Amino acid sequence: MANYATFSKEGLNKVSENNYKVWMCIICGWVYEEEKGAPEEGIEPGTRWEDIPEDWICPDCAAGKEDFDMIEL
Repeated sequence: MANYATFSKEGLNKVSENNYKVWMCIICGWVYEEEKGAPEEGIEPGTRWEDIPEDWICPDCAAGKEDFDMIEL
C-alpha cells in the first residue's frame, strides 16, 4: 500500500507565508532546507540561503555556495 503525505489547509498557508526554499549542491546532492536549517553545521532553522556566509562550504564535498541551485519540491 502506498504512503501518501497529507496536507492541511493550515499547513499550506504556513508554507506560502514563509516561502522557504530548498537548495541542493550540484556536486554531491546535499540538500539545505531553509525551514529546517542545518543545526549540525551551526545554521539555525529558518535561516535564509542569502543569510549564510559567502565563504560557507558544503559539509559533504566542500563545494562553495555557487555550486548550489534552488530546487522546487
